Amino acid sequence: MSTRFPIISVTGSSGAGTTTVKHTFEQIFRREALRSLSVEGDAFHRHDREGMQLATAARERDGDRHFSHFGPEANLLPELEAAFRSYSERGTVRTRHYVHDEAEAQRYQRPPGTFTEWQDVANETDLMFYEGLHGAVVTDSVDIARWADLKIGVVPVINLEWIQKLNRDRDTRGYSTEAVTDTILRRMPDYVNYMCPQFTRTDINFQRVPTVDTSNPFIARYIPTPEESIVVIRFRDPRGIDFPYLVSMIHDSFMSRANSLVIPGGKLDLAMQLMLTPLIHRLVERKRHA
Repeated sequence: MSTRFPIISVTGSSGAGTTTVKHTFEQIFRREALRSLSVEGDAFHRHDREGMQLATAARERDGDRHFSHFGPEANLLPELEAAFRSYSERGTVRTRHYVHDEAEAQRYQRPPGTFTEWQDVANETDLMFYEGLHGAVVTDSVDIARWADLKIGVVPVINLEWIQKLNRDRDTRGYSTEAVTDTILRRMPDYVNYMCPQFTRTDINFQRVPTVDTSNPFIARYIPTPEESIVVIRFRDPRGIDFPYLVSMIHDSFMSRANSLVIPGGKLDLAMQLMLTPLIHRLVERKRHA
């Protein structure tokens, strides 16, 4: 953690909805005139798209059917921790960009599924913002969680997470249901061992829970809408959180536990604005006083 160079990390698995949360943070940064340095978790994958396919096939030939982006071996976690540490200590980061699609390919002049070159970024910023798979991960060799000042988990219930991944990968990436299902099964050990433990270290978790039947996610044709959901918001340390104010401002919300607030799914953006803006201000004010 750092007073002079604060870090916010948003962690969630593929299909969890971290991109939506990222957009809310970007709105807050714009409104509050804060300069953020963005770091993407995908930039620290070990392999590009083709390389990952080859590595996965090689692992399967050796009998390993559980090699996945969720685990440490498919990622450059020491380099990711070095980026967190470098920003926390000096306000600089060495990173790159993973080119996801054709739109980004035109912007970066690189084929989809590849990386840009590594760059040292040292512009004047108020904070660093990370969004990816491993913003609070701890292993025998790395401890990324220790460097982040505000850790956010995005954790829909598992069936909803699978529905979102199935729909995204089929509609935007052209994968078959069988191929996506195989990916889900392959990732499961790493999901249990490396993804889930992070959400006990996060400061706030946002968990969307559908209020419609998602019993069989593999045949669901539509993603439940925000209006067909509730969101459980859990605070690791509820001290200093004005829950009566939040309940009064968010219609139909209620406290389910002393550290948990339940809101209608359509109120998530409002809730995030109300909760996160004061926390971000606190980080920035601490930096300015330092």
